[in-house]
Amino acid sequence: MPAAPKRRSPPAIQHGGGVVAFFLLLCGVALAAVAPAVSAQVPDIAVIQLDGAITPPMARYVEGAMGRAAADGAVAVVLEIDTPGGLTTAMDSIIDSILASEVPVIAHVAPNGARAASAGVFITYAAHIAAMAPGTRIGSASPVLIGESGTVSDDDTMTAKITNDAVSQIKNLATLRNRNAEWAEQAVREAVNITAEEALRLDVIDLVAADLETLLTEIDGRTVELASGPVTLATAGAQTSQVQMGWLDQLLHLLSDPTIAYILLSLGSLGLILELSNPGAVFPGVVGGLSLLVALYGLGTLPVNWAGLLLIGFAFLLFALDLFLPSFGTLTIGGIIAFVFGSHLLVGGNVPGFEIAPAIIWTMTALLIGFFVFIGGSVMTSAFRRPVTGREAMIGTIGVVRQPLAPDGMIFATGELWQASLQDRAEQGLPAGTPVTVTAIDALRLIVRPATAAEAASAGVVVIDDRPPAVPAAPTGVEGT
Repeated sequence: MPAAPKRRSPPAIQHGGGVVAFFLLLCGVALAAVAPAVSAQVPDIAVIQLDGAITPPMARYVEGAMGRAAADGAVAVVLEIDTPGGLTTAMDSIIDSILASEVPVIAHVAPNGARAASAGVFITYAAHIAAMAPGTRIGSASPVLIGESGTVSDDDTMTAKITNDAVSQIKNLATLRNRNAEWAEQAVREAVNITAEEALRLDVIDLVAADLETLLTEIDGRTVELASGPVTLATAGAQTSQVQMGWLDQLLHLLSDPTIAYILLSLGSLGLILELSNPGAVFPGVVGGLSLLVALYGLGTLPVNWAGLLLIGFAFLLFALDLFLPSFGTLTIGGIIAFVFGSHLLVGGNVPGFEIAPAIIWTMTALLIGFFVFIGGSVMTSAFRRPVTGREAMIGTIGVVRQPLAPDGMIFATGELWQASLQDRAEQGLPAGTPVTVTAIDALRLIVRPATAAEAASAGVVVIDDRPPAVPAAPTGVEGT
């Protein structure tokens, strides 16, 4: 019995299988493309570091980070706080951003040893949830009034007005967040400080959390009130992302450090003086000018005492004048005194986070003293050094007579032939080969005198008589017999 022929799949089924395979392939490619996009989604919670003095660049960074977090769909923002305080204007900008935030803001004073002082207290009170790590502290929120001169004002009336305004602000925040308003007022009026455990007991904060993971677990399920309405937090196991400060914000924040601004101001002024003392060097002038301009930006963000700034400017003016006036160091000494006083007065009073360390001031002062001692020493050395070029360099040069000086003739000195004349024209002429010393210059003629044996020996002059041999004189008479 012949074998039955093999059945072939209908063409439709074959084509259908190919379509299915192609469809599955497309699905795989699509899933492969989508998977990285899903994993690359912005994490649920943005973490912002509020570390250091609160300055305008810091406020700019916090505002921008909170705005990006809201735009990226973050479910919450955590402010990790460790600050000594800062400027009221920058603090108010951050508080306004928190109050208008579309996502919950959690303030966490961390890590261990951190503090929320002065402006940090207000920001902590403004947050929807306030937490602290063990070993941290909060308080000392008394405002410091800076007068027009940049110094701490002693005006009792103005101080009372500023203090009452700060009390009103923090009590409003306490009422808004259901926190201890009485302690908040004490922190402003009496500068009191408390630990994390005391803050929890006094209802200053909502919880104590040792780290970020514990914090997110503890606040999960809590409801907070935003401007748009109540929101329930879902933070347990949520992903977190550190929102780093951009390079520009980092640079601006660095320049807002009074110590950095002060160093740039000093070095910039020093660079300009170096350019004045050595015109055409270019590099010190360019670097000094840039440093000075950048320093002025940084000082513009700080509570500057204008008297201190003027004293520093006057000091460098005296330094520059000393380069061109024969003051024998008097102007430099006056400049050093003005610089020291101006440095101590530059940034106003006891503003938290805005002090210039005395060690930095004395280091810069020592640097200036060393610089001007070096410059002064160089000037004095050059003043007493024998010239090595030009007309003055010829004085004292040892030469050799080539054409007899009677009293005028020619000498060979410094590798050249010179017209020369005897200093004492009444002196008997000098024959060729005689060593001479140049004593003066008259136009292109050298004035000389006979050199001593020691002068000739010290100059290593070898007297060579290169005159042609004398021709014997013809006999003048007939010898008699």
